[in-house]
Amino acid sequence: MSFVIKSTAERAEIWSALFAAHLPDEKIEIWPDIADPEAVEFLAAWVPPPDLGRIFPNLKVLFSVGAGVDQLDLSGVPDHVQVVRMIESGLTDGMVDYVRFSVLALHRGMLRYVAQQREQVWQAHAYRPASTLTVGVMGLGQLGLPVLQAIRALGYGCQGWARSRRDIAGVRTFAGPDERDAFLAGTDILVCLLPLTAETAGLLARPLFARLPRGAALVHCGRGRQLVLDDLMAALDEGMLGGAIVDVTDPEPLPAGHALWSRPDVLITPHTASITQADTGGRSIVENVKRYRTGEPLIGLVDRTIGY
Repeated sequence: MSFVIKSTAERAEIWSALFAAHLPDEKIEIWPDIADPEAVEFLAAWVPPPDLGRIFPNLKVLFSVGAGVDQLDLSGVPDHVQVVRMIESGLTDGMVDYVRFSVLALHRGMLRYVAQQREQVWQAHAYRPASTLTVGVMGLGQLGLPVLQAIRALGYGCQGWARSRRDIAGVRTFAGPDERDAFLAGTDILVCLLPLTAETAGLLARPLFARLPRGAALVHCGRGRQLVLDDLMAALDEGMLGGAIVDVTDPEPLPAGHALWSRPDVLITPHTASITQADTGGRSIVENVKRYRTGEPLIGLVDRTIGY
Protein backbone atom coordinates (compact mmCIF):
# COMPACT_ATOMS: atom_id res chain seq x y z
CA MET A 1 0.00 0.00 0.00
CA SER A 2 1.22 3.51 -0.73
CA PHE A 3 0.92 7.17 0.23
CA VAL A 4 0.95 9.73 -2.62
CA ILE A 5 2.11 13.32 -2.14
CA LYS A 6 0.82 15.86 -4.66
CA SER A 7 2.31 19.17 -3.57
CA THR A 8 5.23 21.53 -4.12
CA ALA A 9 8.64 19.97 -4.76
CA GLU A 10 10.01 21.47 -1.55
CA ARG A 11 7.19 20.12 0.60
CA ALA A 12 7.25 16.74 -1.14
CA GLU A 13 10.97 16.39 -0.42
CA ILE A 14 10.52 17.15 3.29
CA TRP A 15 7.44 14.97 3.64
CA SER A 16 9.02 12.04 1.83
CA ALA A 17 11.86 11.93 4.34
CA LEU A 18 9.53 12.52 7.29
CA PHE A 19 7.05 9.83 6.25
CA ALA A 20 9.83 7.34 5.49
CA ALA A 21 11.20 7.83 9.01
CA HIS A 22 7.88 7.70 10.87
CA LEU A 23 5.72 5.55 8.60
CA PRO A 24 8.18 2.81 7.57
CA ASP A 25 5.40 0.45 6.47
CA GLU A 26 4.01 2.94 3.92
CA LYS A 27 5.41 3.23 0.41
CA ILE A 28 5.86 6.94 -0.34
CA GLU A 29 5.33 8.16 -3.92
CA ILE A 30 5.38 11.62 -5.51
CA TRP A 31 2.69 12.56 -8.02
CA PRO A 32 2.60 11.82 -10.94
CA ASP A 33 5.10 8.94 -10.65
CA ILE A 34 2.80 6.21 -9.31
CA ALA A 35 3.83 2.57 -9.70
CA ASP A 36 0.48 0.98 -8.87
CA PRO A 37 -2.57 3.28 -8.57
CA GLU A 38 -4.64 0.44 -7.10
CA ALA A 39 -2.25 0.27 -4.13
CA VAL A 40 -2.78 3.93 -3.16
CA GLU A 41 -4.59 4.34 0.16
CA PHE A 42 -3.59 7.89 1.15
CA LEU A 43 -3.28 11.07 -0.87
CA ALA A 44 -2.09 14.49 0.37
CA ALA A 45 -2.93 17.31 -2.04
CA TRP A 46 -4.20 20.88 -2.35
CA VAL A 47 -6.16 19.95 -5.47
CA PRO A 48 -6.41 16.21 -6.22
CA PRO A 49 -6.39 14.87 -9.77
CA PRO A 50 -9.78 14.70 -11.50
CA ASP A 51 -11.73 11.45 -11.55
CA LEU A 52 -10.19 10.50 -8.23
CA GLY A 53 -12.23 7.35 -7.71
CA ARG A 54 -11.18 5.89 -11.05
CA ILE A 55 -7.50 6.78 -10.70
CA PHE A 56 -7.20 5.53 -7.12
CA PRO A 57 -9.99 2.96 -6.65
CA ASN A 58 -8.76 1.91 -3.20
CA LEU A 59 -8.13 5.37 -1.77
CA LYS A 60 -9.06 5.56 1.91
CA VAL A 61 -8.11 9.10 3.02
CA LEU A 62 -7.64 12.40 1.19
CA PHE A 63 -5.56 14.90 3.19
CA SER A 64 -5.96 18.58 2.29
CA VAL A 65 -2.62 20.36 2.66
CA GLY A 66 -4.47 23.50 3.78
CA ALA A 67 -6.85 24.45 6.57
CA GLY A 68 -9.81 24.60 4.18
CA VAL A 69 -11.36 22.15 1.76
CA ASP A 70 -13.41 24.50 -0.44
CA GLN A 71 -10.74 24.13 -3.15
CA LEU A 72 -11.78 20.47 -3.39
CA ASP A 73 -14.67 19.31 -5.51
CA LEU A 74 -16.14 17.07 -2.83
CA SER A 75 -18.75 15.79 -5.28
CA GLY A 76 -15.89 14.12 -7.15
CA VAL A 77 -14.54 12.40 -4.03
CA PRO A 78 -16.11 8.95 -3.48
CA ASP A 79 -18.29 8.69 -0.38
CA HIS A 80 -16.09 6.03 1.20
CA VAL A 81 -13.03 8.32 1.15
CA GLN A 82 -12.46 10.26 4.36
CA VAL A 83 -11.49 13.90 3.77
CA VAL A 84 -9.22 15.53 6.36
CA ARG A 85 -8.34 19.23 6.59
CA MET A 86 -4.97 20.35 7.87
CA ILE A 87 -4.74 21.12 11.57
CA GLU A 88 -1.20 21.83 12.65
CA SER A 89 0.57 24.18 15.03
CA GLY A 90 2.51 26.10 12.38
CA LEU A 91 -0.67 26.94 10.49
CA THR A 92 -2.32 28.15 13.69
CA ASP A 93 0.68 30.21 14.77
CA GLY A 94 0.83 31.88 11.37
CA MET A 95 -2.83 32.91 11.52
CA VAL A 96 -2.45 34.24 15.06
CA ASP A 97 0.51 36.37 13.92
CA TYR A 98 -1.40 37.70 10.90
CA VAL A 99 -4.51 38.68 12.81
CA ARG A 100 -2.52 40.18 15.66
CA PHE A 101 -0.58 42.32 13.17
CA SER A 102 -3.77 43.30 11.33
CA VAL A 103 -5.67 44.35 14.45
CA LEU A 104 -2.75 46.46 15.65
CA ALA A 105 -2.25 48.03 12.22
CA LEU A 106 -5.92 49.00 11.91
CA HIS A 107 -6.18 50.19 15.50
CA ARG A 108 -3.10 52.44 15.22
CA GLY A 109 -3.99 53.78 11.76
CA MET A 110 -0.98 52.33 9.97
CA LEU A 111 -2.71 52.29 6.57
CA ARG A 112 -3.19 56.06 6.87
CA TYR A 113 0.45 56.56 7.81
CA VAL A 114 1.65 54.46 4.87
CA ALA A 115 -0.47 56.64 2.57
CA GLN A 116 0.93 59.80 4.21
CA GLN A 117 4.48 58.55 3.77
CA ARG A 118 3.92 58.19 0.04
CA GLU A 119 2.77 61.82 -0.04
CA GLN A 120 5.55 62.96 2.33
CA VAL A 121 3.02 64.16 4.89
CA TRP A 122 4.02 64.39 8.56
CA GLN A 123 0.78 64.40 10.53
CA ALA A 124 -0.13 62.63 13.75
CA HIS A 125 -3.59 61.22 14.51
CA ALA A 126 -5.19 60.40 17.83
CA TYR A 127 -6.09 56.81 18.65
CA ARG A 128 -8.21 55.07 21.26
CA PRO A 129 -6.78 52.78 23.96
CA ALA A 130 -7.02 49.08 23.10
CA SER A 131 -9.24 48.52 26.13
CA THR A 132 -11.96 50.69 24.55
CA LEU A 133 -12.09 48.66 21.33
CA THR A 134 -13.80 45.33 20.74
CA VAL A 135 -12.46 42.79 18.27
CA GLY A 136 -15.11 40.38 17.02
CA VAL A 137 -14.04 37.07 15.51
CA MET A 138 -16.40 35.18 13.20
CA GLY A 139 -15.51 31.50 13.25
CA LEU A 140 -14.53 29.89 16.53
CA GLY A 141 -12.80 26.71 15.44
CA GLN A 142 -9.18 25.57 15.43
CA LEU A 143 -7.98 29.00 14.26
CA GLY A 144 -10.54 31.31 15.83
CA LEU A 145 -10.01 30.22 19.42
CA PRO A 146 -6.22 30.83 19.57
CA VAL A 147 -6.70 34.10 17.66
CA LEU A 148 -9.15 35.31 20.33
CA GLN A 149 -6.75 34.35 23.10
CA ALA A 150 -3.91 36.28 21.45
CA ILE A 151 -6.04 39.39 20.89
CA ARG A 152 -7.26 39.32 24.50
CA ALA A 153 -3.65 39.25 25.65
CA LEU A 154 -3.10 42.57 23.84
CA GLY A 155 -5.75 44.23 26.00
CA TYR A 156 -8.62 44.44 23.53
CA GLY A 157 -12.18 43.56 24.34
CA CYS A 158 -13.08 40.36 22.52
CA GLN A 159 -16.21 38.58 21.40
CA GLY A 160 -16.95 35.76 19.02
CA TRP A 161 -19.65 34.48 16.70
CA ALA A 162 -20.12 31.00 15.29
CA ARG A 163 -22.75 28.89 13.63
CA SER A 164 -23.30 26.93 16.85
CA ARG A 165 -22.84 27.80 20.51
CA ARG A 166 -19.32 28.04 21.94
CA ASP A 167 -18.41 28.73 25.56
CA ILE A 168 -15.07 30.54 25.91
CA ALA A 169 -13.83 31.75 29.27
CA GLY A 170 -13.67 35.53 29.41
CA VAL A 171 -15.17 36.03 25.94
CA ARG A 172 -18.75 36.92 25.12
CA THR A 173 -20.01 34.60 22.42
CA PHE A 174 -22.93 34.69 20.01
CA ALA A 175 -24.42 31.89 17.93
CA GLY A 176 -26.49 31.53 14.82
CA PRO A 177 -28.21 34.05 12.52
CA ASP A 178 -30.49 35.36 15.28
CA GLU A 179 -27.56 36.64 17.33
CA ARG A 180 -25.35 37.91 14.51
CA ASP A 181 -26.68 41.48 14.47
CA ALA A 182 -26.04 41.89 18.21
CA PHE A 183 -22.51 40.59 17.70
CA LEU A 184 -21.85 42.98 14.82
CA ALA A 185 -23.26 46.00 16.66
CA GLY A 186 -20.57 45.68 19.33
CA THR A 187 -17.62 44.94 17.02
CA ASP A 188 -15.08 47.65 16.17
CA ILE A 189 -12.68 45.39 14.27
CA LEU A 190 -14.27 42.39 12.55
CA VAL A 191 -12.12 39.33 11.85
CA CYS A 192 -13.52 36.72 9.46
CA LEU A 193 -12.17 33.19 9.92
CA LEU A 194 -15.28 31.38 8.71
CA PRO A 195 -15.11 28.34 6.43
CA LEU A 196 -16.76 28.69 3.03
CA THR A 197 -20.25 27.21 2.97
CA ALA A 198 -23.50 28.00 1.18
CA GLU A 199 -24.42 30.20 4.17
CA THR A 200 -21.15 32.16 4.30
CA ALA A 201 -20.68 32.80 0.57
CA GLY A 202 -21.31 36.52 -0.01
CA LEU A 203 -21.80 37.15 3.71
CA LEU A 204 -19.33 40.05 3.88
CA ALA A 205 -21.51 42.48 1.99
CA ARG A 206 -23.35 45.76 2.48
CA PRO A 207 -26.11 44.41 4.77
CA LEU A 208 -23.48 43.05 7.18
CA PHE A 209 -21.27 46.14 7.01
CA ALA A 210 -24.28 48.30 7.86
CA ARG A 211 -24.70 46.41 11.16
CA LEU A 212 -21.20 47.35 12.36
CA PRO A 213 -20.47 50.60 14.22
CA ARG A 214 -19.73 53.35 11.71
CA GLY A 215 -16.03 53.42 10.85
CA ALA A 216 -15.39 49.82 11.92
CA ALA A 217 -12.57 47.87 10.26
CA LEU A 218 -12.39 44.47 8.57
CA VAL A 219 -9.75 41.74 8.65
CA HIS A 220 -10.67 39.09 6.09
CA CYS A 221 -8.69 35.86 6.12
CA GLY A 222 -11.55 33.42 5.59
CA ARG A 223 -12.33 32.63 1.94
CA GLY A 224 -12.50 34.88 -1.10
CA ARG A 225 -16.08 34.12 -2.09
CA GLN A 226 -17.31 35.38 1.28
CA LEU A 227 -16.42 38.99 0.42
CA VAL A 228 -18.34 41.12 -2.10
CA LEU A 229 -15.60 43.44 -3.35
CA ASP A 230 -17.91 46.12 -4.77
CA ASP A 231 -19.76 46.32 -1.45
CA LEU A 232 -16.48 46.59 0.44
CA MET A 233 -15.33 49.52 -1.69
CA ALA A 234 -18.70 51.24 -1.40
CA ALA A 235 -18.67 50.81 2.39
CA LEU A 236 -15.19 52.36 2.53
CA ASP A 237 -16.21 55.24 0.25
CA GLU A 238 -19.23 56.01 2.43
CA GLY A 239 -17.34 55.82 5.73
CA MET A 240 -19.31 52.78 6.78
CA LEU A 241 -15.92 51.07 7.14
CA GLY A 242 -12.72 52.84 8.05
CA GLY A 243 -10.23 50.34 6.63
CA ALA A 244 -9.67 46.74 5.66
CA ILE A 245 -6.91 44.16 5.50
CA VAL A 246 -7.80 41.50 2.94
CA ASP A 247 -5.94 38.24 2.41
CA VAL A 248 -8.43 36.42 0.16
CA THR A 249 -10.48 37.63 -2.79
CA ASP A 250 -12.77 36.37 -5.52
CA PRO A 251 -11.25 35.91 -8.02
CA GLU A 252 -7.73 35.00 -7.00
CA PRO A 253 -5.33 36.41 -7.93
CA LEU A 254 -7.02 39.80 -7.75
CA PRO A 255 -6.90 40.99 -11.38
CA ALA A 256 -4.37 43.63 -12.38
CA GLY A 257 -6.04 47.01 -12.60
CA HIS A 258 -8.77 46.19 -10.09
CA ALA A 259 -9.75 49.29 -8.10
CA LEU A 260 -9.02 47.58 -4.79
CA TRP A 261 -5.27 47.56 -5.53
CA SER A 262 -4.94 51.32 -5.38
CA ARG A 263 -7.01 52.05 -2.28
CA PRO A 264 -5.00 53.68 0.53
CA ASP A 265 -7.48 52.32 3.10
CA VAL A 266 -6.93 48.67 2.12
CA LEU A 267 -3.94 46.38 2.57
CA ILE A 268 -3.95 43.32 0.31
CA THR A 269 -1.93 40.16 0.92
CA PRO A 270 -1.88 37.25 -1.59
CA HIS A 271 -3.61 34.48 0.43
CA THR A 272 -0.63 34.19 2.76
CA ALA A 273 -2.22 34.89 6.16
CA SER A 274 -1.09 31.42 7.14
CA ILE A 275 0.70 28.68 5.25
CA THR A 276 1.07 25.05 6.22
CA GLN A 277 4.56 24.51 7.57
CA ALA A 278 6.26 21.50 6.03
CA ASP A 279 7.60 19.94 9.23
CA THR A 280 4.65 20.42 11.56
CA GLY A 281 2.15 19.80 8.76
CA GLY A 282 3.88 16.55 7.86
CA ARG A 283 3.88 15.42 11.48
CA SER A 284 0.14 16.12 11.64
CA ILE A 285 -0.40 13.78 8.68
CA VAL A 286 1.86 11.14 10.24
CA GLU A 287 -0.25 11.22 13.41
CA ASN A 288 -3.45 10.81 11.42
CA VAL A 289 -2.11 7.87 9.39
CA LYS A 290 -1.17 6.15 12.65
CA ARG A 291 -4.63 6.88 14.01
CA TYR A 292 -6.21 5.41 10.90
CA ARG A 293 -4.14 2.25 11.16
CA THR A 294 -5.22 1.77 14.80
CA GLY A 295 -8.88 2.58 14.17
CA GLU A 296 -8.89 5.91 16.04
CA PRO A 297 -10.89 8.93 14.77
CA LEU A 298 -8.94 11.26 12.50
CA ILE A 299 -8.12 14.81 13.59
CA GLY A 300 -9.65 17.34 11.19
CA LEU A 301 -12.12 14.93 9.61
CA VAL A 302 -14.49 16.89 7.37
CA ASP A 303 -18.24 16.60 7.81
CA ARG A 304 -19.44 16.75 4.21
CA THR A 305 -22.96 17.74 5.24
CA ILE A 306 -21.69 21.13 6.45
CA GLY A 307 -18.58 21.43 4.27
CA TYR A 308 -15.83 21.60 6.91
